[in-house]
Amino acid sequence: MGISWKILEEDFLVVLYLVGAGPGSHDFVTPAAQKAVKKSDLIIGSERILELFDEKGEKLIFNGENVRERLKEGIKRAAQGETVSIISTGDPGFSGVLKPVNEIIEDLDINVDVHVIPGISSIQLCAARLLLPWNHADILTLHGGKDAEIFNIIDNGKPTILLPSKDPSETASFLIENGVDPHRKVAICERLSYPDERVMKMKLKDVKNSKFNYMCVMVIY
Repeated sequence: MGISWKILEEDFLVVLYLVGAGPGSHDFVTPAAQKAVKKSDLIIGSERILELFDEKGEKLIFNGENVRERLKEGIKRAAQGETVSIISTGDPGFSGVLKPVNEIIEDLDINVDVHVIPGISSIQLCAARLLLPWNHADILTLHGGKDAEIFNIIDNGKPTILLPSKDPSETASFLIENGVDPHRKVAICERLSYPDERVMKMKLKDVKNSKFNYMCVMVIY
C-alpha cells in the first residue's frame, strides 16, 4: 500500500522547525522557510539571520557564547507545545543547527516533533558562481578546528569545496605547513549573495598572505 505524504503532513503536528535561511540575502530565503517562521510563536537565530524575517513574534538571539543555551530553550518550549523556529544560516544539515539540536534532544530525553526546512547553502552558491558541478567535488567543513581529513581527499583529482576555519588565510597556512603545494589554485567566494560579494581566484600562498571576511567558502583545485 502506498504512502500518502499529504495525509502524513496534515496529521503530523510539527512544533519545532529547523529552518535554513540561505547564505544571507533575502533573495535566497525560500517560501517554505517564510511559511514556517510566520506560524511560529518563538523564533531563534543569530542577529544577522533574524533580520531576514519581519515577523512580530518573540525572538531570541544567539551568538557563539550562548547558542547551545538558546537551542535548549527552544527545544524545551517546543516540547511544551509552542511552535518554534530555530533558524540556521545556509542549510541546517551542513554546519548548521541540526547536529546540536539532535544532540540536545537526546541529552534531554524529551519528545519533540522536528521538521527540517532545507535552505540554500553557501556551498551550493559557491559552486554556482564558479560553474562547478558540486556532485563532482568533495565537500568538507573545517568549522570548529583543523580537520586532518582534508588530506585524505585533497589529491584525489576532484576540487575540494570547504568551509574554512575562521579566516581562509589560517586554513591556507595550515595546509601549506602540512605539505600542500603553495602554488595550488584556489578560489575564495566571500560574502556570497550580498551586494559586496567577491569571487577571487589565486594561489594558496596568496590566500595565506591575504585578509578576508569570515563569511567565505574556499575551493582548492
